Amino acid sequence: MNFSDLQIFKTVVEEGGIVKAAHKLHRVPSNITTRIKQLETAVGIPLFHRDRQRLHLSPSGELLLGYAARLIDLSEEARHVVAGTAPQGVLKLGALESTTASRLPALLAEFHRQYPDVRLELTTGTNDALVNAVSERRLDAAFIAERPSSRALAHLPVFRERLTVISSLDHKPVRTARDANGQSLIAFPDGCAYRRSLQRWLRRDSLTTSRVLELSSYHAIVACVAAGAGIALMPEAVLDTMPQTHVRRNRIPRAQSDIVTPLIWRKGEISPPVLALRTLVASIGPAGKQRTRQSA
Repeated sequence: MNFSDLQIFKTVVEEGGIVKAAHKLHRVPSNITTRIKQLETAVGIPLFHRDRQRLHLSPSGELLLGYAARLIDLSEEARHVVAGTAPQGVLKLGALESTTASRLPALLAEFHRQYPDVRLELTTGTNDALVNAVSERRLDAAFIAERPSSRALAHLPVFRERLTVISSLDHKPVRTARDANGQSLIAFPDGCAYRRSLQRWLRRDSLTTSRVLELSSYHAIVACVAAGAGIALMPEAVLDTMPQTHVRRNRIPRAQSDIVTPLIWRKGEISPPVLALRTLVASIGPAGKQRTRQSA
């Protein structure tokens, strides 16, 4: 299988046809057609369905396109690494909303200072949604709340977090899970790692039998708790960013409260921007504080 044929194949798909691909690649259409046929001969399966001069990807073509894109990206990464050029391009980064609010502002500012040619695109989501996005190559890396279970993902511990149960100021102290009996629970939707921590503390397999108010904003969660709508579990670091918040903090056992936020990426696919980010966050360590700017 010829690497340049894969590049031509990918261009044909992206441009939507032979003629447009030939124009972009500065080749004649007949040459593009020949190279596609050579690639189909090499793999032994048609990559396109041909219908009145139009090309439609076959199921096999869809599979090959993913591999072709990966190989081409790896080739570009290798070229930049070997050449020693500064990271550039786009870094598609994911993070929990809590991490984004309480941990990332200073880190991303420093990353931008050190690597101004990298354009950051930040996406927030639940733990499970971010893991899936990295696995499916929709994100290059992500800060999540649990060590990934997939062997295809590498990780680096970064931030140490402590979770706390919050309640309204006039609520009696919540010292054990029994004190939460009969209380409405306020949590992020399924897929949130902190929600699973809440389930473990309550010793429940799920929250489906509980009264749950599902929200996707920590500000909304805190406001509802302060108003007496229920109790919630959230990182203390997020609460520290809301100094005017009027809620009671209730400590829970370290087994459920202490977690470490890792940075994850796909094994064997670390691009120069991801490598730069990993190098920077390695200077932070699980203690949650950057040691020195020079060590980055």
